[in-house]
Amino acid sequence: MSIGFRLVDVFHDQPFTGNPLAVVMEGAGLSDEQMQRITRWLNLSETAFLLPPTGADADYRVRIFTLERELPFAGHPTLGSCHAWLASGGKPRREDEVIQECGIGFVRIRCAKEWLSFAAPPLVRRGPVDESLLQTVEEVLRLERSRMVDVQWVDNGPGWVGVLLRSAEEVLALDPVKWFPKPIYIGVVGPHQTGGVAAFELRAFFSDHTGSVIEDPVTGSLNASVAQWLLATGRAVAPYVASQGARLGRAGRIHIEQDQDGTVWVGGRTTTRFAGSCQF
Repeated sequence: MSIGFRLVDVFHDQPFTGNPLAVVMEGAGLSDEQMQRITRWLNLSETAFLLPPTGADADYRVRIFTLERELPFAGHPTLGSCHAWLASGGKPRREDEVIQECGIGFVRIRCAKEWLSFAAPPLVRRGPVDESLLQTVEEVLRLERSRMVDVQWVDNGPGWVGVLLRSAEEVLALDPVKWFPKPIYIGVVGPHQTGGVAAFELRAFFSDHTGSVIEDPVTGSLNASVAQWLLATGRAVAPYVASQGARLGRAGRIHIEQDQDGTVWVGGRTTTRFAGSCQF
């Protein structure tokens, strides 16, 4: 059996500077176990599988797998999947908007300017974290609590905890542990000085199925929920650009916009780097 396949560079500045996403174009005939096995073999942070929609308003459906589990939503797989669907001849029902169906329901995606943008979904968990989780954050980041400006739930599906530091330099200086016995999803953000290429620097850390702590190159879901947090608390003003991936040799650029109704849009450049077929 042969199935179409694309490797998409998402949130990139220059070629091969974003977060790679593997997109399997016809996933309807694959079992959950096959999807998870393919994802682990590819060894990328996420792999997306396109399927026909089940909702009448959706243009396509996507299932998103990490090395450990299936996610109800993730940002760079949303934009990368939409790019792959459009590049393979997908025709949206609406002129300037694609509707993606995924684990959290429907996600709106704009096709405009130089990039695709998704509407940030509502948070499923927000507010302060408990003492036990604060201790976990300290241990994983190897960071004293006094250096944290704020720590909040910013969970829109994966389970993100947001940590605000005083500066981008402090974010880039972090040296977290390499292994942790419990699942963690920690995002760290700090402001750049005014006038730079980006307003904020982000880093995202999560543990895989073996307990290894991995840094994600560029993370759309985290940028979405952090943007909602920063904008709601007056710490940011849209539009702005965020940077991510510098410690990994990447140059991720995430464009944040906000409509008058408060909807936050998360966008970036998407480009197919490799295309072919998967053999089964």
